[in-house]
Formats: sequence, structure tokens, C-alpha cells
Amino acid sequence: PHQASYAVSMAYRIRYSMQFNAREAMHMLELRSSPQGHPSYRRVALEMHRQIAEVAGHKAIAATMTHMTTEAPELERLESERRAEAKRTDS
Repeated sequence: PHQASYAVSMAYRIRYSMQFNAREAMHMLELRSSPQGHPSYRRVALEMHRQIAEVAGHKAIAATMTHMTTEAPELERLESERRAEAKRTDS
């Protein structure tokens, strides 16, 4: 039998609900939209930010999130990997 190299707790995709205030949302979304983040949760953070502004109507709160990284989340780690490789080859 084929065995997984890791266990995924309670299945793969589970729906859940998160509730937080503006300060908590700001901290979480700014942190999870950073270029070092995984593209899948970066997309979720960007969508949450959009919905705070447009769907919930809290445009002023969304505007205070000045450290959001809004670029496309697909290849953001590429630049940091290139810098790390350059450091390794320079040494």
C-alpha cells in the first residue's frame, strides 16, 4: 500500500468561519499577504481584504491596511530565492 509522508488532520478541505475585529483582521491580512507567504493563502488574504472594502462596506478600515501586498501571488517567492542563491554563490 502507498503511504503518505504526512497526515492531514480531519480531511483535506474543511469549511470554517473566522470572526475578528478590525485590528485582528489588519494584522492577519497584512501578515498573510506578504511575498513570503504561500500563494494559496495569499489569494485568500487578498480576497478577504477586497470583501472587507466592497462587500462589508468598510472602505476606511480596508484603506488603513497599508502593508498589504497586492501583487499577484503566484511567483512572489521567486525574488527571495534569487537573492538567497546570489548570496550562496558570492560566498
